Amino acid sequence: MPTITLCFIWHMHQPCYKDLGSGEYRLPWARLHALKDYYGMVKILEEFPAVHATFNLTPSLLAQIEEYAEGKASDPFLKLALRPAEELDPKEKEFALRYFFQANEFRLIDRYPRYRELYAIYKQHEGMPQRAAEFFDTQMLRDLQVLSQLAWFDEEYLAHDREIRELVEKERNYGRQDQERIARKQAELLQKVIPAYRELAARGQIELSTSPFYHPILPLLCDSAIAAVSHPYLPLPAQFAYPQDAEEQLVRARSFFAERFGKAPDGLWPSEGSVSDAVLHMASRVGFRWTASDDQVLARTLETAAGPAHIYRPYRWRQGSDAIDILFRDHLLSDLIGFAYQRMDADKAADHFLAEVRKNCYPLKRRRDILVPIILDGENAWEYYFENGRPFLRELYKRISADPGIRARTVSEALSGAAPEPLSKIFPGSWIHANFDIWIGAEEDNRAWELLLKARRTLDEVLQSPAGAALSEEAKRTAWEEILIAEGSDWCWWYGPEHSSANRPEFDELYRNHLIHLYRVLGLEPPSELEQSILREGEPRLHEPPSGLIQPVIDGSISSPSEWSQAGRLRVSQSGAMHSRRSIIRDLYYGSSGESLYLRVDFIEELVTDAPVEFRFNLRNPAGERFPVNVVAGRGPVAIEAPGLPQGAVEAALGEAFEIRLSMSALHIRAGDPVYVRLSILREGLTIACLPFFGELVLYVHPLAAYAF
Repeated sequence: MPTITLCFIWHMHQPCYKDLGSGEYRLPWARLHALKDYYGMVKILEEFPAVHATFNLTPSLLAQIEEYAEGKASDPFLKLALRPAEELDPKEKEFALRYFFQANEFRLIDRYPRYRELYAIYKQHEGMPQRAAEFFDTQMLRDLQVLSQLAWFDEEYLAHDREIRELVEKERNYGRQDQERIARKQAELLQKVIPAYRELAARGQIELSTSPFYHPILPLLCDSAIAAVSHPYLPLPAQFAYPQDAEEQLVRARSFFAERFGKAPDGLWPSEGSVSDAVLHMASRVGFRWTASDDQVLARTLETAAGPAHIYRPYRWRQGSDAIDILFRDHLLSDLIGFAYQRMDADKAADHFLAEVRKNCYPLKRRRDILVPIILDGENAWEYYFENGRPFLRELYKRISADPGIRARTVSEALSGAAPEPLSKIFPGSWIHANFDIWIGAEEDNRAWELLLKARRTLDEVLQSPAGAALSEEAKRTAWEEILIAEGSDWCWWYGPEHSSANRPEFDELYRNHLIHLYRVLGLEPPSELEQSILREGEPRLHEPPSGLIQPVIDGSISSPSEWSQAGRLRVSQSGAMHSRRSIIRDLYYGSSGESLYLRVDFIEELVTDAPVEFRFNLRNPAGERFPVNVVAGRGPVAIEAPGLPQGAVEAALGEAFEIRLSMSALHIRAGDPVYVRLSILREGLTIACLPFFGELVLYVHPLAAYAF
C-alpha cells in the first residue's frame, strides 16, 4: 500500500465573553480551557517529533488568552474563587454553589474526593443553591473555591508541577495561601499557552491556521437567504446580506495572526466548516491557500455518496481567477475521537482508530497518495476522557510514529506536491448535516438575526449622517467591534432547540448587551426589545413521568398508539458545546404493569442492518443488586443473556423501535421503587450510543410514585 497521510486539524475556539461596556468577562470558559486543554494539546507533540499536526486557533480566543496572560482580563468566577471564604456574603455563596460544580461529574469532579464529597452534599439539596448554602461552612466553601479551579489544570501541571501536586495531595482543608497559590499558578500557565504554539510552529512540527475573527457563519453573513438552498422552505428572517462584514472578519484574522506569529496563515477553517462559492471567492482573494469542510458537503457537491475514494484526496476549487485547495473531513473517523472513544481503554481506542483508517484505505491501495483529513473540536471532547484524553493521544501518536505505512502531516505538508481534483462549485453547507439549521430558521435564531440586522442598518445610517461625523474615532471603532462580535456563530448555537446549556441565559444576556452597547456608543437609546430575553419560555419538557399502568406487546413495532400512551417519556436532547451526529437515541419510554418493567427506545435513524446491534443494560434495584442484561438483535432472532435472572424474565424485540420487558419480581423491585438504568448500544464492538452519557437514569416506573432523572 502507498503511505497513508493523516491530517489532524484540532480546532480551538471560544466566543468573545468580554462585555465591552463593563470590560468584564461574563463567563470563564476561555480561561478554563486555556488552563486545561490548549497548552497540553500542543505540548504533548514534543514527545512525538514524527507526528505533525495542524491547530486552528480563532483570533477571538487568542485575544482573550492574551488578556488573561497579561493580567488585563477578569471574570466574576475567578474573583469569587480567590475571595477569602470567610468574607463571602449570602449571594456570593449561592453564586459559588450554582457555578463551581459546572464541570464533568465523572471525569473532573469525581477525580478529587473532596470535590465529589461537596458535590454530593449539593445534590442532596436538589441542586438549589439557596437551600444548600446553609450546609456549607467556611472551610467547605474554601475547599470548593480551590478544587473548582484545580480540576481544570493541565495534565502536564498535575503530573509534574510540584506546587500543583502538593495542592492535589492536600485534598482538603485548604487555606488562604492555597487560594493565592492557585491564582499564581493559573497566571503562570496562561502565560505559556501562546508561546508553546509559537515554538512548535517555528520548529515546523505544527501548522497554525485560523478562522474568521469572531467565528461567524460566513455564508450567512454574505447572504442569509442561502440557508434555503441547503434546506428548502426553512423559515428565514429578513435577509441579512453584508459580504463586506464577512471579508472584514477574514482580513482581521489574517492581520491578527501575522502580528502574533510573524506570518499570515495559509489555512482557513471556516467557522463550523461553513462554505459557499461566495466564501471561497473571498478566502482566495484575501490570501488563503487552503480551507476545509465536511464530507457531507462534498457528497452534496458531487451529488453522490462520498466514500473514502472521494474523501481521501485534496480538491482545488476554481471559479474564474480565484482558486483555493480544500479538504473534506472524514466525519465518521473524526466523530469516533469526539464522541466514541471516551469509554474505551486508550490502547484499544487507538488500535480501533488506526484499524478503521487501514480498512478504509485498503480499497485505495493502488493510489499514489491517500490523504485522510481528521478535523474536530480540540477542546470540548477531552472533558469526557480519562485524564483529559492524554493517554489516548499518547497511544495514538505512539502507534503512528512506529508505523512506516502511516504518517501524520500538517495540511500544507500534505498538499505539497499533491495533484488536487478540480471542483467548479461547492454546495453551501456546514459540517453539521451540510446545512445551516443550527444557526438560522428556529424562532429564537431568527429573532437574533432580526435584532442584528436592525443594529447593522442603524450603524450604517448613523455613520452616514451628520451625527456620525461628530462621533469620536473610538466610538466608531467600538460600535463596529460590537457588530462583528454579535455576528459570531456562538449566540445562535445556543438559541433554538438543538442545544442546551446551564449558561444559556448568560449567552442570551451577553448577546443583547453587545447590541445595547452598540446603540449607546452611537449616542442612541437602545430599542426596548433588547431588554427582553430572546429565549422562549415553556420549552417542551424533557422528562414526563408515567400517568398510568402499561402492558405493551413486545414486538419492536408501535402497533397501537395506546400501548405506550401512559408511559413515562424521556426526550434525549442534542445538548452540549459539541454536536454529535452519532447520537441515535431520540426518546426513552418506560412504565410498568405492576408486575413487569417496560422500556422502549426510539431512534432518529433506522437501526436494523445486516450488522447485529447489541443492547447492554445495567440495572440496579434500591438494595444495590445489579443485573446485567445483554440483547443482540438484528434481522434474525433475538439473543438474550441475563445471568442471575430466571428464564422468561426478559423479553425483547427490535424493529422500528427497541422494546424490552423485565420481570419486576426477578429484579426484586416493588411498585413505587426506583430502578436505576444504564444502556449502551454497540455495533461491531463499538459503542454508538449511551443513555445517560455518564452515570445512571433513576426512573420511578409506577405512576403514583415520585420521579427523578
